[in-house]
Amino acid sequence: MLKTQTRYAIDPATAKGLDTEQLRDHFHVGGLFAEGEINIVYSHYDRLILGSAVPAAGTLTLDRVEETGTATFLERREMAVLNVGDTGTVAVTGETYTLERGEVLYIGMGAGPVEFAGAGRFYILSAPAHRTCPTKLITLADARRVEMGAKETANERVILQFLHPEVAESCQLLMGYTQFAEGSVWNTMPAHTHDRRMEAYLYFDVGADQRVFHFMGEPSQTRHIVMANEEAVISPPWSIHCGAGTGAYTFCWAMAGDNVDFTDMDMIPMEALR
Repeated sequence: MLKTQTRYAIDPATAKGLDTEQLRDHFHVGGLFAEGEINIVYSHYDRLILGSAVPAAGTLTLDRVEETGTATFLERREMAVLNVGDTGTVAVTGETYTLERGEVLYIGMGAGPVEFAGAGRFYILSAPAHRTCPTKLITLADARRVEMGAKETANERVILQFLHPEVAESCQLLMGYTQFAEGSVWNTMPAHTHDRRMEAYLYFDVGADQRVFHFMGEPSQTRHIVMANEEAVISPPWSIHCGAGTGAYTFCWAMAGDNVDFTDMDMIPMEALR
């Protein structure tokens, strides 16, 4: 079963007047990982699509999605699949790839239908593409590891980069995830923006009785959204994105826009935050 929804772009002036429920309606994405379903959220920020596929005991096929206006989903798009569940398989262009937990499959433009099976819980990311890059399975051993932060500032973490120029070629998707050490809870602080591309976060490995407070908004007009396990949030180019949890967690970050330079960001000094 395929379920879709559309999220339209909101400008910063409008966002200032949104209450909690309205903020969640526009930027929070819950209920993604439903058994036997493919869920797709079409965002008007850089036309990024985020979603999920949970095949459970069956097989799910992602082929045509009306919102893209193309004959097949990947006709003019590239795609990344992150498995946050147990072992599963993804089949595309006659090849079947086995994804263990934490592994990523990149699928190039024009690949055709994609089939999901096994016990995986697949997080889907897709952006428009103008060229085809090779489909590639990226394991944990392949990922680029960047260790950052410290216990003293409660942000000791490892950034695992999967769709990154030094790891796997892509057209415009940049993607990976960040894992926190026990006792560390702050991500991306000091905060930053990158007006040349949007970003989406998926928070996972969040305990049932834990939450992450995701911060967004202009630096002078900050807001927050409370996130539970396996919930996503859309972060506009004009918005900061940082967060703090009530315990350690992992989040998948993905960007689409003008470039694939991971360091292309505008840092926000602490004293500018309100």
